Amino acid sequence: MRTVKRTVALAALVPCMAAVPMMPTSPALARRAPAQVQARAQVAMALTKVGPKTVSESKPQIEISGLAKNRTGHQLPGVSLRLRYSAQPVTSRTQLDQLATSPPNALPNIGPAKPLPGAASPGATQGWTFKTTVRELRLRAPAGTPGVYPVGVEVLNSAQQVVGGITTFVTYMPNRPNFKPVAVGWVLPLIDQMHRTGDRTFTDDDLTKEMSPGGRLNRLVEAASGTATPVTWALDPALLDDVRQMASGDYTVRAPGAKASVRKQKSAVAASWLSALRDAAKKDPYFTLPYADPDVVALVRRKTPRDIGVAFDQRNTGVVSQVLGRAPDRHVAWPPAGAAGRGTLDQLARSALKDGGAFLMSSSQFQDPAPPAPPNATTTLQTHHGARKTLLYDEKLNRIISGGARTASGALLTEQRFLAETAMIAAETPSLQRTVVIAPDRHWDPADGVAKNLLTYTKDAAWLKEVPLGKIEAAPAQDRVFNEYSDDYLQYEIGDAHLRQVQEISREAASFQAVMTGPIKISYERAVLRMESAAWRTSARRARASRIELENQLSSDMRRVRIVTTKSKRVLMGGRSGRLPVLVENTLRDQSVKVHLVATSESNAKLRLGTLDPEDAVIELRPGERAQRWIPAQAAGNGNFHVFLELRVPGAKGRTYGSREQVTVTVTGYGRLALLITGGGLAVLFVGVGVRAIRARRRRKAEAAGDGSTGMGSAGTGGQDPGFPAPGLPGAGISATEFPGVSGAGPAGAGPGTPPGPAPAGPSAGSATAERTEPGLPGPAADGQAGGPAERGRDGD
Repeated sequence: MRTVKRTVALAALVPCMAAVPMMPTSPALARRAPAQVQARAQVAMALTKVGPKTVSESKPQIEISGLAKNRTGHQLPGVSLRLRYSAQPVTSRTQLDQLATSPPNALPNIGPAKPLPGAASPGATQGWTFKTTVRELRLRAPAGTPGVYPVGVEVLNSAQQVVGGITTFVTYMPNRPNFKPVAVGWVLPLIDQMHRTGDRTFTDDDLTKEMSPGGRLNRLVEAASGTATPVTWALDPALLDDVRQMASGDYTVRAPGAKASVRKQKSAVAASWLSALRDAAKKDPYFTLPYADPDVVALVRRKTPRDIGVAFDQRNTGVVSQVLGRAPDRHVAWPPAGAAGRGTLDQLARSALKDGGAFLMSSSQFQDPAPPAPPNATTTLQTHHGARKTLLYDEKLNRIISGGARTASGALLTEQRFLAETAMIAAETPSLQRTVVIAPDRHWDPADGVAKNLLTYTKDAAWLKEVPLGKIEAAPAQDRVFNEYSDDYLQYEIGDAHLRQVQEISREAASFQAVMTGPIKISYERAVLRMESAAWRTSARRARASRIELENQLSSDMRRVRIVTTKSKRVLMGGRSGRLPVLVENTLRDQSVKVHLVATSESNAKLRLGTLDPEDAVIELRPGERAQRWIPAQAAGNGNFHVFLELRVPGAKGRTYGSREQVTVTVTGYGRLALLITGGGLAVLFVGVGVRAIRARRRRKAEAAGDGSTGMGSAGTGGQDPGFPAPGLPGAGISATEFPGVSGAGPAGAGPGTPPGPAPAGPSAGSATAERTEPGLPGPAADGQAGGPAERGRDGD
């Protein structure tokens, strides 16, 4: 069944050229090289089988199978295949490189041929198989050491022109070996992209796929648990932190920039993967990377090394020991891509290797030892903190293993090349014990089964001996010259613009944490470390989106501790002096804070602000609390004046919290109470005038009717004056007694047509005295309060 699945997968993958050229030093050239090879091939070739893995006199049969696909878009009549090989073994790893990147027709010997009619039609695919023997190919093993032989299959058209081909290697083991096997130590990285910005929300749910059967992380753990080959785990605490979060309860997923979030249930996949990791790693040593695997080289270059120490701190790396239930077995500092300069190495020595341990670096960073000594994996590096052991992983093997192994055909070629390379290491110096460290790419994503196969071959191949990494570290160190850090590597680091903006977020987050009191429930420390991860080196667009998302999250949280202002941001102050009210609130959930309130006038000459008492200026707020403060103010005149209100970190001189608020103070010449009294009096006056006008109109209508009625009751004897002016008197509301001798004047209180009767008791309602005390009109006291508003303004209104 497994063979069927592999064949089906290959049918879709044959457009890729199966020959795996050695990757150039430059990653950009490495990406271009395979495309150039594919552009020259009219027929794509893929391997499905090369066996046995090791041939010998007791296993002389050789079988090579694969697929061929016509990708020209037209007919290729007369297509045929033939075997190419060399009867002479490869003599060096350099020659091995050359043959791996050369077409099969570079091999001198021609073997059997066969037609390939099924691949003549456009897009057609046909399987093929060559079976031969060691004797037919005239292969002879070197005396006592493994022999590596190149074998290729080339495609010919009807004109016998080469239109495709593939090259691999066969390893021949002698019957009477006479060499020391190579000691190989594996480093297996469990590192991934960043999947969170802040601590509370995931930007994607990709980890679920990676941890599920067939996923990258699942395959790596299964590979280690399925073999007895010892490995040393390189674990990123950020990855285990994410997985633990998913396994411990419900979690939220919101893509950067998305408005809606998705609530995910507690992940059974995450819990299962953690359990599998504990089982796989229980007998193997491990070391922790700094939290989120930050780009330490870029941080040192930007002179921001503080975060390196934070990332190595136990409060962040301790996640791993909590998950695995035991402390790290080794102390290893592994810079991104295995390359770093002196400054970075000093920082790593201080943060990661202060209690001993070793650097893990690429062999390309060092020169080979002086001949005739062969290169081994252990050397030393001098730092400002003393000499440190350095483990050098084989750069060539790492490129072979890490690149081209994501397809079934590429996986097979990778396995064959791995066996050939390690056999050549054993054959180069058969009488010396060689050491090799293999540390695949941090985000190693091999095809299904490849990782397990490579670990198995390490244990089973006769020329290899699996050993723990610690044993290689304990081996005698070689003197090797450090090549220093090349400026060519700068282009692969995280960019300055990204790190500069992340540092701005870091400063804001530090101010946020500085105002928190009691148990700290909200932290952005790990969020900042995630944004400095070396994983962003190849994901600039995702890095920008995640950075913006983090900035928005932090701003949203910080705005929960704020100065509350009106929408208009305007404050009215009646009078030349008063007190400005300022309201501060804390709407954070379960987090108390302490802030220092500071108010500053734009112009002290126009508006001078007093200072709060120290105990009033520092405000402590529990979750959900508000507090109001009154700031004394004195203005030089009326007008609008700007005041700046801001919160600061208590005890940190000049360190602001969040953004400051600007309010406009409007100063008037009247106090608020005086304005209310004056406005109320005017309103009553207008009402009184209206009532008088209505009554006067009714009186005129009654007089026109000639019945002497005022419209206010009977025209007969009335009793006491009802308190309204009598009709016909000059000046409404003026008593007739004040104008004696006026024509038509009668006794006081009597008017024309009114029967004689006793005068009303007391002063007439129409007298001047009555007018001044008429209900609803302002009296002398009101007139005397003209200066009231200004006085009350000085009292705080």
